[in-house]
Amino acid sequence: MNNSLVVHRGSQLQTDLAQAFPAMAAPPEDRLDLRAIYFALRRQLTVILVVAAVFVVLAALVTTLQTPRYTASARVVLNSLEEPTTPRGDEAGTLPPDSDQVDTEVEVIRSRELALGVARALKLDTNPNFAPGSGTGLRSRLKALVGLGEEEAASPADEERLQDIAERLQAALEVERIGTTHAFSIAVTEADPRDAQAIANEYATQYSQFYLNQKRASGAQAAGFLSERLEQLRQQALDDMARVQQYRIANNLLSTTGASLSEQEISSYNQEVASARASAAADRAQLATARAQLRRGSAGDDVGEALNSGVVSSLRSKRAEVAGRVAALEAQFGPGYPALQSARSELDMIDAQIASEIKRIISNLEAKVQVSSGRLSSLQGSLGSAKGALASNNRAMVALTDLTRRAEASQELYDSYLAQYKKTVASQGTERPDARVISYADLPETQVSPRPLLNLGLALVVGLGVGVVIGLAREMLYTGLSTASDVEHKLSLRCLESVPQVGSILPGEDNPIEAIANAPMSGYAEAFRGLRASINHALGNTRNLVLITSALPREGKTTISAGLARVAALAGERAVVVDVDVRQRGATRALSGELPQVGLLEVLRGEATFEEALVLDSRHGVCVLPIVGEAHGLEDLLGNGEMGPLLARLGDAFDLVLLDAPPVLPITYTRTLAMQVDGVVMVARWRATADHAIRAALRLLPEGRVRVAGAVLSQVDLRKQAKFGYGDASFYYEQYRKYYA
Repeated sequence: MNNSLVVHRGSQLQTDLAQAFPAMAAPPEDRLDLRAIYFALRRQLTVILVVAAVFVVLAALVTTLQTPRYTASARVVLNSLEEPTTPRGDEAGTLPPDSDQVDTEVEVIRSRELALGVARALKLDTNPNFAPGSGTGLRSRLKALVGLGEEEAASPADEERLQDIAERLQAALEVERIGTTHAFSIAVTEADPRDAQAIANEYATQYSQFYLNQKRASGAQAAGFLSERLEQLRQQALDDMARVQQYRIANNLLSTTGASLSEQEISSYNQEVASARASAAADRAQLATARAQLRRGSAGDDVGEALNSGVVSSLRSKRAEVAGRVAALEAQFGPGYPALQSARSELDMIDAQIASEIKRIISNLEAKVQVSSGRLSSLQGSLGSAKGALASNNRAMVALTDLTRRAEASQELYDSYLAQYKKTVASQGTERPDARVISYADLPETQVSPRPLLNLGLALVVGLGVGVVIGLAREMLYTGLSTASDVEHKLSLRCLESVPQVGSILPGEDNPIEAIANAPMSGYAEAFRGLRASINHALGNTRNLVLITSALPREGKTTISAGLARVAALAGERAVVVDVDVRQRGATRALSGELPQVGLLEVLRGEATFEEALVLDSRHGVCVLPIVGEAHGLEDLLGNGEMGPLLARLGDAFDLVLLDAPPVLPITYTRTLAMQVDGVVMVARWRATADHAIRAALRLLPEGRVRVAGAVLSQVDLRKQAKFGYGDASFYYEQYRKYYA
């Protein structure tokens, strides 16, 4: 027998399980297990339904206590803009068309001023539905229901009552712009449908007349103001114009066509100077061109004036004729021929005449230049004199300009006010409202609140949602163990078996220890056979010393010990249960008949052999080593490791030795016994034992010296487990339970 045993801790068991049993490998952590969520909600179905029912009941109560309310709706639309009533053109109309300012009309309708107008028009201060203390809300209904209605208050002043009514109207009013149009919906919600209709229609009427009344008052005020102002402006314009004329006469600033005489004279001189300057420039250009042609060696016959001269043209024609005759004579006769010499003399004379005529033309051009230059100088002198006179006038014009500007401004202001006064007077009585009613409210027949079906439906949906949240929160906060998967994931232990509650699988059977003998072919007995097989697989078939313990009391350790021993005996094995729970003695109390005189304490002290202390259950072939008497000092013996020799002898004598031990957390010597056996089996009560309690118990076991074979779930209700035990073999119980019949 090997006492060097190991406690499996942390994630090592998960690795071992995954390697030995690939089907038991945990699913990926990032995968949402919808089936697990479904069964978690199924487990919490009662909580979810209770929460939903509470919400529905509360909604029904609130709906019953609510006062029926009705909504009446009227519609108004804005009209087109009108011209401003002030003489300045920089002011906008009463209702600009841009979207943002149209939206402000919603606030106008919601204003306290309009609400007061509605209250006064309908005389709501005399309406009993608007009397002080006539609340119709849920709070008032609750107070009336429990007899805590408000005492009748003293009647406030009329204006204070109207203010209170206006505040109530503002609370009952709902104004919405219809899409992007200039139309509004005015809805009023009241307990009395007739009140709702009347108030909605009066709101529409009041709003349609709101700006009209303002226009009329503004028009009358503007006409009075303009009338007084016009007389002042007329007299001011006359005075300013008289000062202008007096200044003109005093400073000789007379004019005929709108300009002064000096300006007219200068204008005339400017035109003549421009003409003379152009003429002189043309004459100088002609003279300069002619001189330039002569300097280049021209005979002058190509000068512009010569080309236009009739004399030069005649002489050129004659020269051409003589030149032709000379050419003919030269072709026939020699140079000394008389006729040829006579013709040449005549040709020279003609050339001299042409040169003389060209010289005369050049001289004429020079004279023409002198004349035009002299005329230009004379005109420029006259222009300078006229400008001097104009400069004197211009100095006087500075003040005249200021006087004229003042007179013109006074006249323009007078004309503007006069035109606006005429328009204002003409428009009085023709004003039209900026808004009009397009539909009045009808008498509402259907209440808008409360809506029982909607309220109950919403309450049911919200209740189910809250119930689901609470249910999931309960599942997340739940620390018990329900399935084999819980054992493996939360404790990092192998789940050896889920032992059912005997009543859930064998109706009418109330003794879990006798149930195996009474129904050896039942699913209950099969669970213990499976547990025995799992222990053998975990520890090996050669290991036969097993400690059965738990973290806390009342987990079912004795039942597990007795059940294991009985299925081993039924299988032909020699099995013994050693009761080492000094305080509870569960295995000892389960024995029927007379107890021996000696027990475990006497055996450990050497006062008796274990054979003398054993009690044989003849029906099942199971031996029990009980604790008899007071058993003083037994805990010390068990805690000091005195069990080692006895366990060795029992291991040799029996095929299976089961120690029914006390829980680990409250009893210390259990940890010592755990080091002296081949394996430890932790018992956890189904959906009762907290996982952190078992983890605390495992941490108390000596690390490296204890081998925990696994955990077993006890008292499992298979009927419930089959409904919501997803992840456990018992989930399929309904499909195989008839196999045991």
